Amino acid sequence: MLDAHSSLAKPLVLVVEDEAALATMLRYNLEKQGFRVEEAADGQEALTRISETQPDLVLLDWMLPVMSGIEVCRQIRRRPNTRDLPVIMVSARAEDQDAVRGLNTGADDYITKPFNMDALLARMRALLRRSNTVATKATLAFHDITMDLSTHRVSRNGRAVHLGPTEFRLMEFFLQHPRRVFSREELLDAVWGADIHVEPRTVDVHIRRLRKSINGEGELDVVRTVRAAGYALDTEPV
Repeated sequence: MLDAHSSLAKPLVLVVEDEAALATMLRYNLEKQGFRVEEAADGQEALTRISETQPDLVLLDWMLPVMSGIEVCRQIRRRPNTRDLPVIMVSARAEDQDAVRGLNTGADDYITKPFNMDALLARMRALLRRSNTVATKATLAFHDITMDLSTHRVSRNGRAVHLGPTEFRLMEFFLQHPRRVFSREELLDAVWGADIHVEPRTVDVHIRRLRKSINGEGELDVVRTVRAAGYALDTEPV
């Protein structure tokens, strides 16, 4: 049980929900369990609240006024100071592909309405435990490539690698999912966002730029092309 007597020990949860009744219910139950709670009723307000209050976890509704939960999550992951902020996406959309889309956008977990409060609390506590143990480990690595998320720097074999913003996001996504093949469409959803219209061939352009930057003379090309499937970060042919 969380320590309800010390405000310093109480994690701060931002509830982003435009249904007033549900937001009130969540606040009541979370405060009973020892959490502090802030609320936001639309996506833009959520981003403002995150900047102002620096919550420990965000409960983020998918369907929001002004800006969707998907876009809010994408913005959270793009900002260096909130990249590792735990986010649970809450949605009435129960299809598997919706959950996949939410997770690929950067959510740490996905729960559908109506949900069991005990199940939600268990997921929140698991995420908070995990974030506390990895908060100091803001580094991604694969083979001889290292990405420092706190300084936004990439190196390979000790040499600095300079990446444009899109190539950085591509590399970050690959480093988070090494040895897994992603189609162009999956990469578009994860890196550009499903709400932005970009031609699939645009992925090929940025993959070429990423390869040019990441691969030095004589170095293995770790960004593998999988014929008729997509791309993967791997040291072996796939």
